[in-house]
Amino acid sequence: MTDLMADLDAAETLAEVGDVVRHEARRRSGAQGATFVLREHDRCFYADEDSIAPLWKGQRFPITSCVSGWAMLHDEIAIVPDIAVDERIPLEAYTPTFVRSLVMVPIGSPTPVAAIGAYWSRRYHASPDEIDGLQTLADHAAKAIHRIGLDDAPWAPTFSKH
Repeated sequence: MTDLMADLDAAETLAEVGDVVRHEARRRSGAQGATFVLREHDRCFYADEDSIAPLWKGQRFPITSCVSGWAMLHDEIAIVPDIAVDERIPLEAYTPTFVRSLVMVPIGSPTPVAAIGAYWSRRYHASPDEIDGLQTLADHAAKAIHRIGLDDAPWAPTFSKH
């Protein structure tokens, strides 16, 4: 926990926050993939990922048609043990990927500005400890984002792309 807090306290840009979040999300959840998603008005921007195969890094989706948007709009964790049977999942975006289950955690409350996604390659129900670990990560990431601000967000001209 101390290393996580130190890493996020040292972050000076949203890209650095995303780097910490994506690596730590995989470590805490044991997932095969993790994403850092930023809210961009009525869209979700998949800013960064750490994954066994490419997912959606650099892509934007309408906030009302993706599970990261659902988590942010509802300020609620989305737990999806099987993507094939959850109405929040746009199957056309997920079927070509390895993702078969996920947890999406909003960052910042009561108005989330981002989300953390953890993805598994099989049907899987995340444990309470895994979900708590992702929530703790989201809580610390929210503090870092609040401190840094959104001036270097992907839609801002100064956003640093790594």
